[in-house]
This record gives sequence, C-alpha cells and structure tokens, in this order.
Amino acid sequence: MLRLWKWYQNCLAVHPVKTQVISSGLIWGFGDVAAQAVTHYTAKKHLHLRSDKDKEFSINWRRVATTSLFGFAFVGPVGHFWYEGLDRFIRLQLQMQPKSMRFVATKVALDGVIFGPLDLLVFFTYMGYSTGKNTAQVVEGVKRDFLPALILEGGIWPAVQVANFRYIPVRYQLLYVNFFCLLDSCFLSWIEQQEDAAWKQWLKNIVRLKEQKEKGG
Repeated sequence: MLRLWKWYQNCLAVHPVKTQVISSGLIWGFGDVAAQAVTHYTAKKHLHLRSDKDKEFSINWRRVATTSLFGFAFVGPVGHFWYEGLDRFIRLQLQMQPKSMRFVATKVALDGVIFGPLDLLVFFTYMGYSTGKNTAQVVEGVKRDFLPALILEGGIWPAVQVANFRYIPVRYQLLYVNFFCLLDSCFLSWIEQQEDAAWKQWLKNIVRLKEQKEKGG
C-alpha cells in the first residue's frame, strides 16, 4: 500500500492533470457499480421483483463507462483546476492566511455556491443525454433531481470540505474529494434512478413553502 501511495505521489508530481483525470474516472466508475448494486437490492426488497432474472444482480457496464467518462472528462480536469485556482485566488487575491478559519470558511462557501451546483447540473444533464433522452426530457429530469440532490448534499459536503481545506494539501484535495465521491456518485446515481419519488416532491414542497413565506413576509 505504501509503495502504491508513493507511486501515486510520483505520478501526481510528474503528470498532475493526467493523474487526477484517470483516478477520478476510475473512482466514479467504481462508485456507479456500487450505485447499481444499491438500486438493485433496494428494488428487490421494496418492489418484490418477480422473475429470477430480475432478482439476479448484473452490472450495466455501459452505464459504468458513461459514469466513468463523467469522472474522466469533467471531475478530473475541472476539479484539478478548480481546487488549484481556488487556493491561489484566496491566498493571493483575497490575501487570507492559509488554514485560518476565515480562509477555510471562504473556500467552503465558494465551493458550495459555485462548484457544487455546477457539478450537479453537469452530472444530471450529461446522464440524461447519455441515456438517449431529448432536451425536453433532460430539462425535466434536471428539474426533478437537481434541487433534492442540492439540498441533501448541502448538509453533507460542507463538513467534508472543512476537513479537506483545513488539513489536506492542495494537490491531494481532489483525491480526498474523489474518495467521498465513491459515496457521492453512488448517491447521485441513486437519486437519478429514483425518478419521481415521493420524498423528492416533499423536499420541493418545503422549499416552495419557504419561498412563499418569504414573499408574504
């Protein structure tokens, strides 16, 4: 394991972007396999799948490849330049003391306001088109999935990123995030496959009620 870690460090030092791209693609692909397993066994438990064929879990390799491509093409390169650029911007432009509470809080806030929503928007749009949906269907899917995912992730990722920005060196921050993306890609794939689940409507209704109260007040 130590030898593997040293090999990764060397690859990251020599080919930082390529290393981030490849590791992101592999991790997101593995996460989708986990997502398929979770979705299958959840359906098996709650929907009582009828045939023996339905009860058997088989990996949809096309979906794995599609999700891996998202890691390769978006998370890897964009994530690499985002974390590097975010650190430089706050240190050099805003001139904040690295690792200070203000420094970390600003990073978490910008990451949550900019990169988090962008990541979700690109993911759901890409997954929609990759399954052969037309633009109208993709837009409907984004409307259905984006807000519930943003609300749920908004309660998790800030805590993850506080530890990331406080303790993890910049060059390893995307790797740290990608390990959590094992769970995140599983979660997002599960969200996308839930379609019009009742809990999504419940979350949307809460947001609408809050907006109505604010307008009324």
